[in-house]
Amino acid sequence: MKITKVLLAEDDSNLGMLLKDYLSVKNYDTTLLVNGLQALEEFPRHQFELCILDIMMPEIDGLTLAREIRKINPSIPIIFLTAKSQKEDILEGFRTGADDYITKPFSMEELLYRIQAILKRSAGSAVPRKESMYTIGNYTFDPLKQVLSFDNQPVKLTTKESELLELLCRHRNEILERNFALKSIWIDDNYFNARSMDVYITRLRKYLKKDASVKILNVHGRGYKLLC
Repeated sequence: MKITKVLLAEDDSNLGMLLKDYLSVKNYDTTLLVNGLQALEEFPRHQFELCILDIMMPEIDGLTLAREIRKINPSIPIIFLTAKSQKEDILEGFRTGADDYITKPFSMEELLYRIQAILKRSAGSAVPRKESMYTIGNYTFDPLKQVLSFDNQPVKLTTKESELLELLCRHRNEILERNFALKSIWIDDNYFNARSMDVYITRLRKYLKKDASVKILNVHGRGYKLLC
């Protein structure tokens, strides 16, 4: 059985050790760090395949840590651990490119399910491949490599950015239904996932702004439409 390397940053030592022991039993090679600075220093030294980050940590908070990790590895899956009262932090987490969040207190089984779902999506995209390459106005998009290029200048996309852009490409010039996109990529169409998708749409618009003929329109009450 494949063993997955996990970076766990959690300043609550009791919770951290419980999570580390549980994940180890489930065949996840878990490195536990108790603050964000230690986690940032440790990240480049290992081939981690998943990060689980508490938002509230000393030295460097989880949001800042995620941004720094994204500079090193733009596509590594990230799960945030957060208190129920930290709704704005959750949304900010999605803006940093987080893949999921789980609110405290939570069950070990729920965390395991979320880990398995994210790794499954990362290993083989949740969006079935239709084409190996897309042309979007003056852009080219390689969904397999998760790279969007303009004038030979490539931008590496996160897994969710790539999946959402591919769905938009497959439905170009027609409406991509909001609930369909949520269930295809996020599995669940709850409020936070919906807000997360809005964040990713905003990020895709920024990537595509160099070509004025390319637009992602909001279709009120329905979803989005990629025009190109």
